[in-house]
Amino acid sequence: NTGSVSRNCTSRGWSKPFPPYHVACSVEDDIPETEESYFATVKLIYTIGYSISLGVLAVAVLILLFFRRLRCARNFIHIQLFLTFILKSVAVFIKDATLFSSDDTNHCTLSTFACKASVVFCHYCVMANFFWLLVEALYLNSLLLSSFYSRRFLWGFSLLGWGVPVFFIVLWIGSRVYFEDTECWDINEDSPYWWIIKGPIVVSIAVNFMLFVNIIRILMQKLNPRLIQFNNSSQYRRLAKSTLLLIPLFGTHYMFFNFLPDYFNISLRLCIELCMGSFQGLVVAVLYCFLNQEVQKEVHMQWLRWQERSYGVVSPAAKGSQMDTPF
Repeated sequence: NTGSVSRNCTSRGWSKPFPPYHVACSVEDDIPETEESYFATVKLIYTIGYSISLGVLAVAVLILLFFRRLRCARNFIHIQLFLTFILKSVAVFIKDATLFSSDDTNHCTLSTFACKASVVFCHYCVMANFFWLLVEALYLNSLLLSSFYSRRFLWGFSLLGWGVPVFFIVLWIGSRVYFEDTECWDINEDSPYWWIIKGPIVVSIAVNFMLFVNIIRILMQKLNPRLIQFNNSSQYRRLAKSTLLLIPLFGTHYMFFNFLPDYFNISLRLCIELCMGSFQGLVVAVLYCFLNQEVQKEVHMQWLRWQERSYGVVSPAAKGSQMDTPF
């Protein structure tokens, strides 16, 4: 909203702006105490979630980079995915610090370069996160369909994960600058230009969902459906574990939120999206790094080697251990 305010030149200098910004812009400034407390609680929860995820993801990246035997195409893609979660956490902190640095920033004149840059960076990190989730799905799907894989594909995956979001973000910036340069670019309700960002994300989620269904189909075939028909519980457990890993990996739960209208129960929507999203990086790091048997073995061997150097204790498991790291 836009409005007009004025100040009077008095003998004591300029008076305060009148009417107040929230009145001139027709913005409700009197937030109920219960609602204010609710949003403060949500902010606290997602701040804690992003902080924990940031720390755990940083450790996961260092582990995958430190051990030479873990350096393969699969873990390279995992690292890129971890980095998008890290950048998204940092972007949220920067955005909050910029937009909510003081209590006097909730008015229609907030339109600084810093706040716009923080919003742009946040949108880019979110888009990159979705596209690297798509890369994970494409990579796993290609492995299940064909055993042949070339490391040259990593260049294409990197371009898809990091480069494609840049293209759409630049288009969105241009549309906001020339057609909708209002406020801090953080309000996108009923804006047709918002689909420049939202559209590719929705498409990537839809493709992820189709790949998810296809991978489930392939896994069921590889698990021998004839045995499943005879109530073999171990087959069900293996399929359930694979499905549990794929759901957070491909972000299929975002399908539900992206097809809801923007005005649908905003309080509940913000709580679920922000709180669940803040801990998603933690879940992904635990599932794809700390619970990975190859990672656990490498960490264990490093611990044994450290004991050998420190105390002269030689373990049979530490002698010439080799581990294959397939693509």
